[in-house]
Amino acid sequence: MNDTMLTEIKAIITQQTEHPLKDFAVIYPQTVAWGDMDAFQHVNNVMYYNYAQNARIYYNTCLGLFDKDTASALVASSCHYIKSVTYPDTLWIGVRIKKVGNASVTHEYIYYSTAMQTIIAKGESVLVYLHKSTGDKKPIDADKKAAIRELEKL
Repeated sequence: MNDTMLTEIKAIITQQTEHPLKDFAVIYPQTVAWGDMDAFQHVNNVMYYNYAQNARIYYNTCLGLFDKDTASALVASSCHYIKSVTYPDTLWIGVRIKKVGNASVTHEYIYYSTAMQTIIAKGESVLVYLHKSTGDKKPIDADKKAAIRELEKL
């Protein structure tokens, strides 16, 4: 993934006033691989969690939420499946933080199929930040909270 690709995706989304990803500051492009499908010839439900993980790591890396002293633990995750996806396709995953806690964030995901031009799933997860050395919860510092709030307009 490169900046040119992300700029092109944002341009396509902003051209459509009703695009379902228009309010997402971060979009993660996820290519559907042949091996992501199961015996029923659609993307296996477990893959959506992998896709969300990829989008979440990308989002957190973009905002600098990971550092050498910080680990994280996924404590909750859900996915609501709307339509089946097959290979070939590219999903644009809108990812954002909808809630900031003391040491946690709640991410929201919208999975958009470029082949079908529609939302195919929605998800949510809760991520808790931890001190790598102790495993104790690590409060999100004020600068990182400010960066999240600025990006997400919270």
